Amino acid sequence: MTIHLILLAGGFLLLYFGAEWLVKGSANLARSLGITPVVIGLTVVAFGTSAPEFVVSVISSIQDKSMIAVGNVVGSNICNIALVLGAAAVLMPITANRSVVRRDIPLMLAISIYLLLLSLDSHISRIEGITLFTGVILYTIFNYYISLKEKPGSQTPYSQPNDNAAGGTPETGKNIEAKVEEIEVIKSRPRQILMVAAGIAGVVIGADTMIDSACVIMKQFGVSEKFIGLTVVAFGTSLPELATSVVAAMKKQMDISIGNLVGSNVFNILSVIGAAGIVRPIQVPGGFIESGLIIDYGVMMGVCVLPWLMMRKDCTVKRWGGVLLLFCYAGYLAYLIATG
Repeated sequence: MTIHLILLAGGFLLLYFGAEWLVKGSANLARSLGITPVVIGLTVVAFGTSAPEFVVSVISSIQDKSMIAVGNVVGSNICNIALVLGAAAVLMPITANRSVVRRDIPLMLAISIYLLLLSLDSHISRIEGITLFTGVILYTIFNYYISLKEKPGSQTPYSQPNDNAAGGTPETGKNIEAKVEEIEVIKSRPRQILMVAAGIAGVVIGADTMIDSACVIMKQFGVSEKFIGLTVVAFGTSLPELATSVVAAMKKQMDISIGNLVGSNVFNILSVIGAAGIVRPIQVPGGFIESGLIIDYGVMMGVCVLPWLMMRKDCTVKRWGGVLLLFCYAGYLAYLIATG
């Protein structure tokens, strides 16, 4: 037990420093490439912090543990919004680029609905897995294309509201670049890429260490595999998002913070479930409705709608909104414990 507690603490430290490197490297990379920070958050950072979900779900699929593969993604998406965004907003109100509210969150919801439709027959085939994985390729290309139209330094408005102005005022690329410059400047492109890579490695290895240690500790208390998949594994694989988004919020890199979470949820569904379905068709033991997984899907979509409702007027998740999201996550945990 003692060694696992030490590994748990070590994994947390590696996770924190990995998040620091990832935010710093990605913010500088965005500036040097002429790409907006929100696009970096939606792609590079999101893919990197989704790596634990990818590895866990694909391995679970190979081992024919489909409930862990699906439950990990659904639980992680709930955790990303309800816990991670909630915690980040409580620390500092999160103001997003208006395009996140108008385009990215609705897209995340549409993809979640598509996953729901695929799951209604309690089966995700290889063909359906291919459609999901193709979606992540198109999503990445789409974000790159958008980034070419929305370069820092251009006069294209991002319509990111100013808290001091009633109703908000648009921000230009120069305003966003000024925010990026609050982080230590790294001019060397190889060093920027190395820092992003080191950050991704740090959060992935740190999360993996924490997951393994937590699972061993939980199993010693006789907790079921399903409960571990929906809670400990889901929370553990969301730790990179938690660390990255909180650090980004503290450094006032709001576009990276919210972009990381939305992008990570999209990557979780498209690439993680897609890859798992391609490796082995996914079967839901006991049936999609009978197993209660439909409720988890409903909670996932519900907590994703909440930030969109909160940000419709001023693109900001305020502290009270963060508290509400945290209460939602606490309620979901209570439900899992009661039914577990």
